[in-house]
Amino acid sequence: MPPARLLALLAPLLIVACNRSSAPPPPEQVAAPAPLGLARQNLETVLLEGMPHVRQKPDFCGEACVSMALARLGRPLDQDEIFARTGLDPALGRGAYTAELKQAVEAVGFEPGPVWIRIDAAKADEALGAELAALHADLQKGIPSIVCMHYDETPTTTEHFRLVVGYDSSRDEIIYHEPAEDAGAYRRMSRSRFLSLWPLKYNKDAWTAIRLRLAPRDLELAKVTPRKPGFSPADYAQKVMAVKQKTSRLRGNFTVFVEPPFIVVGDGPEPQVRRGAEGTVRWATEKLKKDYFAKDPSRILVVWLFKDAPSYERNALTLFGEKPTTPYGYYTSKHGALVMNIATGGGTLVHEIVHPFIEANFPDCPPWFNEGLGSLYEQSGEEDGRIYGYTNWRLRGLQSAIAENRVPSIRALTAMNDSAFYEGDYGVHYAASRYLLHYLQGKGLLVRYYREFHTNREKDPTGYDTLRRVLGEEDMAAFKKRWEAYVLGLSFP
Repeated sequence: MPPARLLALLAPLLIVACNRSSAPPPPEQVAAPAPLGLARQNLETVLLEGMPHVRQKPDFCGEACVSMALARLGRPLDQDEIFARTGLDPALGRGAYTAELKQAVEAVGFEPGPVWIRIDAAKADEALGAELAALHADLQKGIPSIVCMHYDETPTTTEHFRLVVGYDSSRDEIIYHEPAEDAGAYRRMSRSRFLSLWPLKYNKDAWTAIRLRLAPRDLELAKVTPRKPGFSPADYAQKVMAVKQKTSRLRGNFTVFVEPPFIVVGDGPEPQVRRGAEGTVRWATEKLKKDYFAKDPSRILVVWLFKDAPSYERNALTLFGEKPTTPYGYYTSKHGALVMNIATGGGTLVHEIVHPFIEANFPDCPPWFNEGLGSLYEQSGEEDGRIYGYTNWRLRGLQSAIAENRVPSIRALTAMNDSAFYEGDYGVHYAASRYLLHYLQGKGLLVRYYREFHTNREKDPTGYDTLRRVLGEEDMAAFKKRWEAYVLGLSFP
Protein backbone atom coordinates (compact mmCIF):
# COMPACT_ATOMS: atom_id res chain seq x y z
CA MET A 1 0.00 0.00 0.00
CA PRO A 2 1.18 3.58 -0.59
CA PRO A 3 2.12 5.84 2.28
CA ALA A 4 -0.87 6.98 4.34
CA ARG A 5 -1.95 10.54 3.82
CA LEU A 6 -0.51 12.41 6.74
CA LEU A 7 -2.87 15.35 6.57
CA ALA A 8 -2.74 16.14 10.25
CA LEU A 9 1.02 15.73 10.53
CA LEU A 10 1.79 17.49 7.28
CA ALA A 11 -0.52 20.49 7.56
CA PRO A 12 2.01 22.78 5.84
CA LEU A 13 1.96 20.44 2.85
CA LEU A 14 -1.80 20.13 2.61
CA ILE A 15 -1.76 21.58 -0.86
CA VAL A 16 0.63 18.83 -1.88
CA ALA A 17 -1.18 15.89 -0.36
CA CYS A 18 -1.53 13.57 -3.23
CA ASN A 19 -3.50 10.78 -4.49
CA ARG A 20 -2.10 8.62 -6.51
CA SER A 21 -2.38 5.05 -7.07
CA SER A 22 -3.97 3.75 -3.90
CA ALA A 23 -3.07 0.12 -4.44
CA PRO A 24 -1.97 -0.64 -7.98
CA PRO A 25 -4.38 -2.62 -10.16
CA PRO A 26 -3.08 -5.48 -12.28
CA PRO A 27 -0.30 -4.13 -14.51
CA GLU A 28 -1.40 -3.06 -17.95
CA GLN A 29 1.97 -3.53 -19.57
CA VAL A 30 5.39 -4.91 -18.83
CA ALA A 31 8.19 -2.60 -19.88
CA ALA A 32 9.88 -3.89 -23.01
CA PRO A 33 13.49 -5.05 -22.75
CA ALA A 34 15.97 -2.33 -23.57
CA PRO A 35 19.72 -2.06 -23.91
CA LEU A 36 21.72 -1.61 -20.73
CA GLY A 37 22.01 2.00 -19.71
CA LEU A 38 18.98 3.24 -21.61
CA ALA A 39 18.07 5.44 -18.64
CA ARG A 40 21.23 7.36 -19.46
CA GLN A 41 20.65 7.54 -23.21
CA ASN A 42 20.92 10.82 -25.09
CA LEU A 43 17.58 12.52 -25.64
CA GLU A 44 16.91 15.63 -27.68
CA THR A 45 15.69 18.86 -26.10
CA VAL A 46 11.95 19.28 -26.36
CA LEU A 47 9.57 21.75 -24.74
CA LEU A 48 5.82 22.26 -24.90
CA GLU A 49 5.58 26.03 -24.73
CA GLY A 50 2.54 28.02 -23.63
CA MET A 51 1.38 25.54 -21.02
CA PRO A 52 -0.67 27.47 -18.42
CA HIS A 53 0.01 26.73 -14.77
CA VAL A 54 -2.81 25.85 -12.35
CA ARG A 55 -2.24 25.93 -8.62
CA GLN A 56 -3.99 22.92 -7.22
CA LYS A 57 -6.58 23.02 -4.50
CA PRO A 58 -5.80 20.72 -1.57
CA ASP A 59 -5.31 17.17 -2.86
CA PHE A 60 -6.34 18.07 -6.42
CA CYS A 61 -2.89 17.71 -8.00
CA GLY A 62 -4.08 15.32 -10.71
CA GLU A 63 -7.14 17.39 -11.46
CA ALA A 64 -4.97 20.50 -11.79
CA CYS A 65 -2.63 18.72 -14.22
CA VAL A 66 -5.48 17.74 -16.53
CA SER A 67 -6.83 21.30 -16.37
CA MET A 68 -3.43 22.69 -17.44
CA ALA A 69 -3.22 20.43 -20.48
CA LEU A 70 -6.77 21.25 -21.55
CA ALA A 71 -6.20 24.99 -21.18
CA ARG A 72 -3.26 24.82 -23.59
CA LEU A 73 -5.60 23.21 -26.12
CA GLY A 74 -8.23 25.91 -25.66
CA ARG A 75 -10.50 23.79 -23.47
CA PRO A 76 -10.73 25.69 -20.18
CA LEU A 77 -12.10 23.11 -17.77
CA ASP A 78 -11.07 23.94 -14.22
CA GLN A 79 -9.90 21.42 -11.66
CA ASP A 80 -13.33 21.32 -10.03
CA GLU A 81 -14.87 20.22 -13.32
CA ILE A 82 -12.19 17.57 -13.72
CA PHE A 83 -12.98 16.30 -10.23
CA ALA A 84 -16.64 15.99 -11.21
CA ARG A 85 -15.63 13.71 -14.07
CA THR A 86 -13.76 11.34 -11.76
CA GLY A 87 -17.05 10.10 -10.35
CA LEU A 88 -15.65 10.31 -6.82
CA ASP A 89 -17.95 10.49 -3.83
CA PRO A 90 -17.19 13.90 -2.26
CA ALA A 91 -17.75 12.38 1.20
CA LEU A 92 -14.42 10.56 0.79
CA GLY A 93 -12.73 13.92 1.18
CA ARG A 94 -9.89 13.46 -1.27
CA GLY A 95 -8.80 14.05 -4.81
CA ALA A 96 -8.51 11.43 -7.50
CA TYR A 97 -6.36 8.34 -7.27
CA THR A 98 -4.86 7.08 -10.50
CA ALA A 99 -7.79 4.90 -11.59
CA GLU A 100 -10.22 7.76 -11.01
CA LEU A 101 -7.98 10.25 -12.74
CA LYS A 102 -7.76 7.90 -15.72
CA GLN A 103 -11.55 7.89 -15.84
CA ALA A 104 -11.59 11.69 -15.87
CA VAL A 105 -8.84 11.88 -18.52
CA GLU A 106 -10.86 9.62 -20.79
CA ALA A 107 -14.09 11.48 -20.01
CA VAL A 108 -12.64 14.77 -21.30
CA GLY A 109 -11.36 13.21 -24.52
CA PHE A 110 -7.75 12.14 -23.92
CA GLU A 111 -6.27 8.72 -24.60
CA PRO A 112 -4.05 7.91 -21.58
CA GLY A 113 -2.54 4.72 -23.00
CA PRO A 114 -1.17 2.02 -20.69
CA VAL A 115 -1.09 3.63 -17.26
CA TRP A 116 0.40 1.13 -14.81
CA ILE A 117 3.75 -0.17 -16.01
CA ARG A 118 5.43 -3.08 -14.26
CA ILE A 119 9.11 -2.44 -13.64
CA ASP A 120 11.32 -5.43 -12.95
CA ALA A 121 13.43 -4.20 -10.05
CA ALA A 122 16.38 -6.31 -11.22
CA LYS A 123 16.37 -4.47 -14.56
CA ALA A 124 15.06 -1.13 -13.35
CA ASP A 125 17.63 0.95 -15.23
CA GLU A 126 16.66 -0.45 -18.59
CA ALA A 127 12.92 -0.56 -17.88
CA LEU A 128 12.71 2.99 -16.57
CA GLY A 129 14.82 4.18 -19.46
CA ALA A 130 12.37 2.65 -21.91
CA GLU A 131 9.48 4.38 -20.24
CA LEU A 132 11.31 7.70 -20.19
CA ALA A 133 12.05 7.28 -23.90
CA ALA A 134 8.34 6.65 -24.57
CA LEU A 135 7.42 9.75 -22.55
CA HIS A 136 10.02 11.76 -24.50
CA ALA A 137 8.69 10.49 -27.83
CA ASP A 138 5.22 11.70 -26.85
CA LEU A 139 6.63 15.12 -25.97
CA GLN A 140 8.11 15.32 -29.46
CA LYS A 141 4.57 14.75 -30.77
CA GLY A 142 3.24 17.56 -28.55
CA ILE A 143 1.76 15.20 -25.97
CA PRO A 144 2.41 15.94 -22.27
CA SER A 145 2.20 13.27 -19.60
CA ILE A 146 0.98 13.16 -16.03
CA VAL A 147 3.24 11.04 -13.87
CA CYS A 148 2.52 9.76 -10.39
CA MET A 149 5.68 9.85 -8.32
CA HIS A 150 6.94 10.45 -4.82
CA TYR A 151 6.84 14.12 -3.90
CA ASP A 152 10.41 14.01 -2.58
CA GLU A 153 12.91 11.68 -0.89
CA THR A 154 11.77 12.15 2.72
CA PRO A 155 10.55 9.09 4.67
CA THR A 156 7.05 10.56 4.98
CA THR A 157 6.75 11.56 1.34
CA THR A 158 3.37 11.39 -0.34
CA GLU A 159 2.59 10.30 -3.87
CA HIS A 160 2.03 13.20 -6.20
CA PHE A 161 0.94 13.97 -9.75
CA ARG A 162 3.11 16.25 -11.90
CA LEU A 163 2.73 17.30 -15.52
CA VAL A 164 5.83 16.63 -17.65
CA VAL A 165 6.20 19.22 -20.42
CA GLY A 166 9.76 18.94 -21.66
CA TYR A 167 13.36 17.78 -21.45
CA ASP A 168 16.59 19.82 -21.57
CA SER A 169 19.46 17.79 -23.03
CA SER A 170 22.10 20.40 -22.18
CA ARG A 171 21.41 20.02 -18.46
CA ASP A 172 19.90 16.51 -18.53
CA GLU A 173 16.77 17.75 -16.79
CA ILE A 174 13.10 16.89 -16.91
CA ILE A 175 10.88 19.98 -17.22
CA TYR A 176 7.53 19.83 -15.50
CA HIS A 177 4.67 21.86 -14.08
CA GLU A 178 4.38 21.62 -10.29
CA PRO A 179 0.70 22.02 -9.30
CA ALA A 180 1.40 22.17 -5.56
CA GLU A 181 3.21 25.52 -5.57
CA ASP A 182 2.73 29.04 -6.82
CA ALA A 183 4.91 29.91 -9.81
CA GLY A 184 5.22 26.18 -10.46
CA ALA A 185 5.47 26.38 -14.24
CA TYR A 186 8.47 24.93 -16.07
CA ARG A 187 10.25 23.61 -13.03
CA ARG A 188 13.29 21.41 -13.52
CA MET A 189 14.49 18.15 -12.00
CA SER A 190 17.57 16.14 -12.87
CA ARG A 191 16.92 12.98 -14.85
CA SER A 192 18.47 10.85 -12.12
CA ARG A 193 16.25 12.34 -9.43
CA PHE A 194 13.18 12.01 -11.60
CA LEU A 195 13.90 8.35 -12.22
CA SER A 196 14.46 7.72 -8.52
CA LEU A 197 11.15 9.33 -7.54
CA TRP A 198 9.03 7.95 -10.35
CA PRO A 199 8.69 4.24 -9.56
CA LEU A 200 6.37 3.27 -6.70
CA LYS A 201 7.94 0.38 -4.88
CA TYR A 202 5.01 -1.55 -3.43
CA ASN A 203 6.85 -4.78 -4.12
CA LYS A 204 10.59 -5.10 -3.74
CA ASP A 205 10.88 -7.19 -6.91
CA ALA A 206 8.29 -5.50 -9.13
CA TRP A 207 7.88 -1.74 -9.07
CA THR A 208 5.16 0.33 -10.72
CA ALA A 209 5.64 3.35 -12.96
CA ILE A 210 2.47 5.38 -13.57
CA ARG A 211 1.99 7.64 -16.56
CA LEU A 212 -1.11 9.09 -18.17
CA ARG A 213 -0.34 10.41 -21.63
CA LEU A 214 -2.65 13.26 -22.60
CA ALA A 215 -3.08 12.43 -26.26
CA PRO A 216 -6.16 14.17 -27.67
CA ARG A 217 -8.81 11.71 -28.85
CA ASP A 218 -12.14 13.59 -28.79
CA LEU A 219 -11.83 16.95 -27.08
CA GLU A 220 -15.44 17.74 -27.92
CA LEU A 221 -16.06 15.84 -24.68
CA ALA A 222 -14.20 18.59 -22.81
CA LYS A 223 -17.06 21.04 -22.91
CA VAL A 224 -18.02 23.07 -19.88
CA THR A 225 -21.29 21.65 -18.64
CA PRO A 226 -23.87 24.11 -17.29
CA ARG A 227 -23.33 24.29 -13.56
CA LYS A 228 -26.28 23.42 -11.40
CA PRO A 229 -27.25 25.90 -8.70
CA GLY A 230 -25.51 25.34 -5.41
CA PHE A 231 -22.20 23.80 -4.55
CA SER A 232 -20.24 21.46 -6.80
CA PRO A 233 -18.97 17.99 -5.89
CA ALA A 234 -15.50 19.53 -5.65
CA ASP A 235 -16.76 22.14 -3.18
CA TYR A 236 -18.05 19.38 -0.93
CA ALA A 237 -14.88 17.30 -1.28
CA GLN A 238 -12.77 20.29 -0.26
CA LYS A 239 -15.00 20.97 2.74
CA VAL A 240 -14.83 17.33 3.81
CA MET A 241 -11.03 17.53 3.69
CA ALA A 242 -11.13 20.53 6.04
CA VAL A 243 -13.56 18.71 8.34
CA LYS A 244 -11.33 15.64 8.46
CA GLN A 245 -8.45 17.82 9.52
CA LYS A 246 -10.58 19.03 12.40
CA THR A 247 -11.62 15.53 13.44
CA SER A 248 -7.96 14.57 13.67
CA ARG A 249 -7.81 16.83 16.74
CA LEU A 250 -10.79 15.15 18.39
CA ARG A 251 -11.17 11.91 20.27
CA GLY A 252 -13.26 9.20 18.66
CA ASN A 253 -13.93 7.75 15.24
CA PHE A 254 -15.93 10.01 12.94
CA THR A 255 -18.10 9.21 9.95
CA VAL A 256 -18.81 11.80 7.29
CA PHE A 257 -21.79 12.13 4.94
CA VAL A 258 -22.63 14.79 2.40
CA GLU A 259 -26.24 15.97 2.56
CA PRO A 260 -26.42 19.20 0.55
CA PRO A 261 -26.15 21.94 1.66
CA PHE A 262 -24.66 20.28 4.75
CA ILE A 263 -21.84 17.97 5.66
CA VAL A 264 -22.84 15.65 8.50
CA VAL A 265 -20.14 14.40 10.86
CA GLY A 266 -20.71 12.07 13.78
CA ASP A 267 -18.75 10.02 16.28
CA GLY A 268 -21.50 7.50 16.97
CA PRO A 269 -21.86 4.13 15.19
CA GLU A 270 -21.92 4.53 11.43
CA PRO A 271 -25.56 3.38 11.03
CA GLN A 272 -26.63 5.92 13.65
CA VAL A 273 -24.81 8.78 11.91
CA ARG A 274 -26.30 7.68 8.59
CA ARG A 275 -29.80 7.80 10.08
CA GLY A 276 -29.13 11.31 11.33
CA ALA A 277 -27.84 12.38 7.92
CA GLU A 278 -30.52 10.80 5.78
CA GLY A 279 -33.48 10.45 8.12
CA THR A 280 -33.23 13.85 9.79
CA VAL A 281 -31.00 16.28 7.87
CA ARG A 282 -32.05 15.21 4.38
CA TRP A 283 -35.70 14.82 5.34
CA ALA A 284 -35.98 18.17 7.11
CA THR A 285 -34.08 20.01 4.37
CA GLU A 286 -36.32 18.63 1.63
CA LYS A 287 -39.52 19.40 3.51
CA LEU A 288 -38.51 22.90 4.60
CA LYS A 289 -37.42 23.84 1.10
CA LYS A 290 -40.65 22.51 -0.34
CA ASP A 291 -42.78 24.89 1.73
CA TYR A 292 -40.57 27.83 2.63
CA PHE A 293 -37.08 28.32 1.31
CA ALA A 294 -36.00 29.05 -2.26
CA LYS A 295 -32.30 29.54 -1.47
CA ASP A 296 -29.75 27.35 0.24
CA PRO A 297 -27.31 28.84 2.74
CA SER A 298 -24.50 30.74 1.03
CA ARG A 299 -21.83 28.37 2.39
CA ILE A 300 -21.52 24.69 3.15
CA LEU A 301 -22.41 24.14 6.80
CA VAL A 302 -21.21 21.33 9.03
CA VAL A 303 -23.61 19.37 11.22
CA TRP A 304 -21.71 17.87 14.16
CA LEU A 305 -23.62 14.95 15.69
CA PHE A 306 -21.87 14.11 18.96
CA LYS A 307 -22.98 10.81 20.43
CA ASP A 308 -23.48 11.90 24.06
CA ALA A 309 -23.13 14.79 26.49
CA PRO A 310 -19.41 14.27 27.32
CA SER A 311 -18.49 14.13 23.62
CA TYR A 312 -20.68 17.16 22.85
CA GLU A 313 -19.25 19.32 25.61
CA ARG A 314 -15.61 18.27 25.14
CA ASN A 315 -15.53 18.50 21.35
CA ALA A 316 -17.51 21.74 21.09
CA LEU A 317 -14.96 23.34 23.38
CA THR A 318 -12.05 21.93 21.36
CA LEU A 319 -13.51 22.98 18.02
CA PHE A 320 -14.86 26.41 18.84
CA GLY A 321 -13.28 27.42 22.14
CA GLU A 322 -16.71 27.79 23.71
CA LYS A 323 -18.66 25.64 26.14
CA PRO A 324 -22.23 24.90 25.00
CA THR A 325 -24.88 26.92 26.83
CA THR A 326 -27.59 24.34 26.14
CA PRO A 327 -27.52 20.56 26.69
CA TYR A 328 -29.25 19.89 23.39
CA GLY A 329 -27.53 21.71 20.55
CA TYR A 330 -27.20 25.03 18.74
CA TYR A 331 -26.43 26.76 15.47
CA THR A 332 -23.37 29.01 15.33
CA SER A 333 -23.36 31.25 12.28
CA LYS A 334 -19.88 32.46 13.24
CA HIS A 335 -18.43 28.98 12.78
CA GLY A 336 -20.83 27.76 10.10
CA ALA A 337 -21.86 24.79 12.22
CA LEU A 338 -24.80 23.04 13.82
CA VAL A 339 -23.55 21.40 16.99
CA MET A 340 -25.69 18.65 18.51
CA ASN A 341 -25.83 16.30 21.46
CA ILE A 342 -27.70 13.78 19.34
CA ALA A 343 -28.36 11.57 22.37
CA THR A 344 -31.14 14.04 23.28
CA GLY A 345 -32.95 13.25 20.03
CA GLY A 346 -33.30 14.83 16.61
CA GLY A 347 -35.83 17.53 17.45
CA THR A 348 -33.25 20.18 18.25
CA LEU A 349 -31.44 19.33 15.03
CA VAL A 350 -34.55 20.06 12.95
CA HIS A 351 -35.05 23.30 14.93
CA GLU A 352 -31.50 24.43 14.22
CA ILE A 353 -31.70 23.52 10.52
CA VAL A 354 -34.39 26.18 10.18
CA HIS A 355 -32.03 28.98 11.28
CA PRO A 356 -29.45 28.91 8.46
CA PHE A 357 -32.27 28.74 5.92
CA ILE A 358 -33.93 31.77 7.51
CA GLU A 359 -30.51 33.46 7.50
CA ALA A 360 -30.18 32.86 3.75
CA ASN A 361 -33.75 33.65 2.73
CA PHE A 362 -35.02 36.15 5.27
CA PRO A 363 -31.99 37.82 6.92
CA ASP A 364 -34.09 40.49 8.67
CA CYS A 365 -36.57 37.98 10.03
CA PRO A 366 -37.73 39.00 13.52
CA PRO A 367 -36.80 36.60 16.32
CA TRP A 368 -40.38 35.58 17.09
CA PHE A 369 -40.86 34.01 13.67
CA ASN A 370 -37.31 32.65 13.40
CA GLU A 371 -37.56 30.86 16.74
CA GLY A 372 -41.23 30.11 16.34
CA LEU A 373 -40.70 28.20 13.11
CA GLY A 374 -37.65 26.40 14.46
CA SER A 375 -39.49 25.50 17.66
CA LEU A 376 -42.57 24.34 15.75
CA TYR A 377 -40.55 21.60 14.10
CA GLU A 378 -38.75 20.39 17.23
CA GLN A 379 -41.54 17.83 17.43
CA SER A 380 -42.53 17.11 13.88
CA GLY A 381 -43.49 14.50 11.37
CA GLU A 382 -44.89 14.22 7.89
CA GLU A 383 -48.49 14.84 6.90
CA ASP A 384 -49.49 14.52 3.23
CA GLY A 385 -45.86 14.81 2.18
CA ARG A 386 -45.21 17.99 4.16
CA ILE A 387 -43.49 18.71 7.43
CA TYR A 388 -45.93 19.13 10.31
CA GLY A 389 -45.30 20.35 13.85
CA TYR A 390 -46.94 18.55 16.77
CA THR A 391 -47.41 19.65 20.37
CA ASN A 392 -44.29 19.38 22.49
CA TRP A 393 -42.76 20.07 25.89
CA ARG A 394 -43.11 23.84 25.55
CA LEU A 395 -46.90 23.57 25.87
CA ARG A 396 -47.07 23.14 29.63
CA GLY A 397 -45.04 26.29 30.31
CA LEU A 398 -47.17 28.34 27.93
CA GLN A 399 -50.38 27.09 29.53
CA SER A 400 -49.03 28.16 32.93
CA ALA A 401 -48.08 31.57 31.55
CA ILE A 402 -51.59 32.01 30.13
CA ALA A 403 -53.11 31.16 33.50
CA GLU A 404 -50.81 33.71 35.15
CA ASN A 405 -51.47 36.38 32.48
CA ARG A 406 -47.75 36.49 31.55
CA VAL A 407 -48.09 36.14 27.78
CA PRO A 408 -47.37 39.40 25.91
CA SER A 409 -49.80 40.77 23.39
CA ILE A 410 -49.41 39.60 19.79
CA ARG A 411 -48.26 43.07 18.79
CA ALA A 412 -45.68 43.18 21.59
CA LEU A 413 -44.40 39.66 20.80
CA THR A 414 -43.95 40.32 17.11
CA ALA A 415 -42.28 43.71 17.78
CA MET A 416 -39.54 42.27 20.02
CA ASN A 417 -35.95 42.73 18.92
CA ASP A 418 -33.28 40.20 19.79
CA SER A 419 -32.45 41.61 23.20
CA ALA A 420 -36.11 41.74 24.25
CA PHE A 421 -36.94 38.29 22.88
CA TYR A 422 -33.94 36.39 24.27
CA GLU A 423 -33.98 38.01 27.70
CA GLY A 424 -36.54 38.10 30.50
CA ASP A 425 -39.27 35.52 30.17
CA TYR A 426 -37.74 34.11 27.00
CA GLY A 427 -39.22 30.64 27.54
CA VAL A 428 -42.68 32.17 27.20
CA HIS A 429 -41.57 34.09 24.11
CA TYR A 430 -40.39 30.87 22.44
CA ALA A 431 -43.53 28.97 23.39
CA ALA A 432 -45.95 31.73 22.40
CA SER A 433 -44.25 32.08 19.02
CA ARG A 434 -44.35 28.34 18.49
CA TYR A 435 -47.99 27.91 19.29
CA LEU A 436 -49.02 30.98 17.32
CA LEU A 437 -47.52 29.26 14.28
CA HIS A 438 -49.06 25.97 15.41
CA TYR A 439 -52.45 27.70 15.29
CA LEU A 440 -51.75 29.00 11.76
CA GLN A 441 -50.66 25.53 10.74
CA GLY A 442 -53.88 23.99 12.05
CA LYS A 443 -55.91 26.51 10.01
CA GLY A 444 -53.89 25.72 6.87
CA LEU A 445 -52.51 29.27 6.82
CA LEU A 446 -48.88 28.92 7.88
CA VAL A 447 -47.21 28.54 4.49
CA ARG A 448 -49.37 31.29 3.05
CA TYR A 449 -48.50 33.53 5.99
CA TYR A 450 -44.76 32.98 5.58
CA ARG A 451 -44.85 33.75 1.88
CA GLU A 452 -46.91 36.92 2.29
CA PHE A 453 -44.80 38.05 5.24
CA HIS A 454 -41.63 37.47 3.24
CA THR A 455 -43.02 39.35 0.24
CA ASN A 456 -44.14 42.33 2.36
CA ARG A 457 -41.23 42.33 4.82
CA GLU A 458 -40.06 45.85 3.98
CA LYS A 459 -43.48 47.39 4.62
CA ASP A 460 -44.27 45.07 7.52
CA PRO A 461 -40.95 44.12 9.18
CA THR A 462 -42.56 42.56 12.28
CA GLY A 463 -45.18 40.57 10.36
CA TYR A 464 -47.97 41.86 12.57
CA ASP A 465 -50.04 43.53 9.85
CA THR A 466 -49.65 40.52 7.56
CA LEU A 467 -50.74 38.27 10.42
CA ARG A 468 -53.94 40.30 10.92
CA ARG A 469 -54.70 40.17 7.23
CA VAL A 470 -54.07 36.42 6.83
CA LEU A 471 -56.11 35.66 9.94
CA GLY A 472 -58.87 38.04 8.83
CA GLU A 473 -58.83 39.62 12.30
CA GLU A 474 -59.54 43.26 13.11
CA ASP A 475 -59.48 42.91 16.91
CA MET A 476 -56.19 41.18 17.82
CA ALA A 477 -56.92 41.40 21.55
CA ALA A 478 -60.06 39.34 21.00
CA PHE A 479 -58.09 36.97 18.79
CA LYS A 480 -55.48 36.52 21.54
CA LYS A 481 -58.21 35.32 23.91
CA ARG A 482 -59.46 32.78 21.37
CA TRP A 483 -55.89 31.69 20.66
CA GLU A 484 -55.19 31.23 24.37
CA ALA A 485 -58.32 29.08 24.66
CA TYR A 486 -56.99 27.03 21.73
CA VAL A 487 -53.65 26.56 23.51
CA LEU A 488 -55.33 25.56 26.77
CA GLY A 489 -57.24 22.89 24.87
CA LEU A 490 -54.07 21.23 23.57
CA SER A 491 -52.26 18.40 25.31
CA PHE A 492 -48.82 16.84 25.41
CA PRO A 493 -48.02 14.05 25.31
